[in-house]
Amino acid sequence: MIVADSRQANRLQNVDPQGEGNITAKASSPTRALLLCGAIAGPLFILTLLIQDYTRPGFDPRQDALSLLSLGDWGWVQIVNFGLAGILNLLYAVGLWRRLHGGRGGTWGPILIGAYGLGLVVVSVFRTDPANGFPPGVPAVTQPSWHGAIHALGALFVFVMLSAALAVFVRLFLAWNERWWALYSLASAVLFLLIFFTGFANAAITARTLRLAVFIGWMAASLVAIKLLNTPDTARQTQDQ
Repeated sequence: MIVADSRQANRLQNVDPQGEGNITAKASSPTRALLLCGAIAGPLFILTLLIQDYTRPGFDPRQDALSLLSLGDWGWVQIVNFGLAGILNLLYAVGLWRRLHGGRGGTWGPILIGAYGLGLVVVSVFRTDPANGFPPGVPAVTQPSWHGAIHALGALFVFVMLSAALAVFVRLFLAWNERWWALYSLASAVLFLLIFFTGFANAAITARTLRLAVFIGWMAASLVAIKLLNTPDTARQTQDQ
């Protein structure tokens, strides 16, 4: 009788007294919402970028770096795009911490994604300098401005932090026996950095290679979030043991 009463009490503790569902399941809802921020961060950034590529007067995505979209009358759109992506990834980092902390990748994964998000906020605040005749009528600078230099360093920081985060996800998925996801994360990290650094060797293709690198890296981070959203936490705990 005592054992039965104890089991009944445990069941009652795990049930919402208002009959709205399981308290344990509800507790995971904030974590899922935070991971969802990471899932939408990449696609939203890229969609906004593509719309601007073909609607901003005087802008040529084949020749102009995407950071130049932060300049001119409509520059606020790209500034918000950078900033929003940064904030969403900072929230994503909190979700990663809540989901993974105590397990493989539970420390460095959130830290590096958080640093990636912070870097995006920095490049949104400190704008690049005019170049290649954009914005129209504004001459290119002969020497980088202080804010242009911070923007460039911030961009480098973003790429390094995200590639390091993807490397952490490689170890995470190997520990979970998710070899295809580990391979995808590794390939994304390698291509991300390779395209970013080799693109500068040829100024004529820099704008295109940077867009390709952004697509690969931003989408990889978001797809990892989607993978975590679709992986039951109980399954993850079993694989970590």
